[in-house]
Amino acid sequence: MELRDPVYGFIFVNELERDILNSFAFQRLRRIKQLGLTDMIYHCANHNRFEHSIGVMHLASQMFDAIISREQNRRLLKDILKIDDTGFARDRQLVRLAALLHDVGHAPFSHASEDIMPHNPRTGKPYQHEDYSVAVIDNYLKDVIEKHDLNQNYHITVAEIAALITGNKAVLRSRAFWKVLISSQLDADRSDYLMRDSLHIGVKYGIYDYHRLLNVLAVAADPASGSVILGLEDGGWHVAESVVIARYHMFKQVYFHRVRCAYDYHLKNFMAKILPNGKLPAPTDSESYLTYDDVFIWHMLLENRYDVDAQAILNRNYIRRIFSLPDIPSSADTQQLERVKMELNRRGIWFEEIRSEKLWYSLFVEGDPHKEIMIIDERTRIPKPLSFYSPLIQNIGAIRKSRLYVKPEDSSKAEAFLPDIQKKA
Repeated sequence: MELRDPVYGFIFVNELERDILNSFAFQRLRRIKQLGLTDMIYHCANHNRFEHSIGVMHLASQMFDAIISREQNRRLLKDILKIDDTGFARDRQLVRLAALLHDVGHAPFSHASEDIMPHNPRTGKPYQHEDYSVAVIDNYLKDVIEKHDLNQNYHITVAEIAALITGNKAVLRSRAFWKVLISSQLDADRSDYLMRDSLHIGVKYGIYDYHRLLNVLAVAADPASGSVILGLEDGGWHVAESVVIARYHMFKQVYFHRVRCAYDYHLKNFMAKILPNGKLPAPTDSESYLTYDDVFIWHMLLENRYDVDAQAILNRNYIRRIFSLPDIPSSADTQQLERVKMELNRRGIWFEEIRSEKLWYSLFVEGDPHKEIMIIDERTRIPKPLSFYSPLIQNIGAIRKSRLYVKPEDSSKAEAFLPDIQKKA
């Protein structure tokens, strides 16, 4: 079966993948927007997790094929990972399934509602959407996958798929290498969403030369551990830099947009009020969890349309930003923020400080070569971190946004005294 995709054109789907697509758990992704309420700012941002997941599967396959199509890469993988041609075919299908299902556990409005996921009693930390994906795969897709006729030669288990999503090396063993195609700084997930989000939103920030990226994918042996490292040929390091810069601009201009952050604030508040105990169900209750999607939340917004947060979303009566710190604030900037907060308190004006932070690129960590994008010297085959080649990458830092918001009816009043505070700085 072939599907038309706005990014890649035609995408081939086999019978096993088709049956997964047709399952209740996966069809739910049609009802979960990729970018939450971003369409309230960029009106064409209506794409969903369904199409993104299919795109990630396709791109992960292209990356896999690009790697093993080169004899040098294929030979190294055979030598170190002990994979034969049959093993390559099995691994390719495993990668496709993990890529297809990596987001099947996303909450309503995607990342916007992750703050209301409950805590894992075992770790004491909040559950992540990957925990839900693993639970959904195990509880709802086990028979579809493990008993499918197309899987009788491969015998791929849902435990392996889950392990590839979470990076469980104990289950994957040498196959853990393929995790880099699912989750890393050069994975199919972010490589797809940068292009897809840009296309639907109508911006160019996330566009990069993905054909060139595929053409320069390479593998090498880590000199320290002997393990396999995914990287790029040194002649193509500029495309790696462009992917990093594309991600930076998308976070700055889209994902951390000041109005998007305001809508996320109202959405989280509203969901916390309507959900039992103010939290989404735990992964152990995946049956209840799967009943929550964007459609359900929109229904609840209409049912509770007189709620202040519902009104903010339904009537675009959201909180307004009045003050922002620069990306790299000085001590004077921070002091000014505190003066604005003090003045708001003095005047009895309600405000909310919303902070957004993202480390959009991880620099090289000794002993963990997968942390940074690695560039492989064509002659010596020795991998070096991208930051060795790119001065720009050497000097990057996390995106940290700190903004003050007030109620819409107070915005003019608050903005009126800001110039006086700035003069005193």
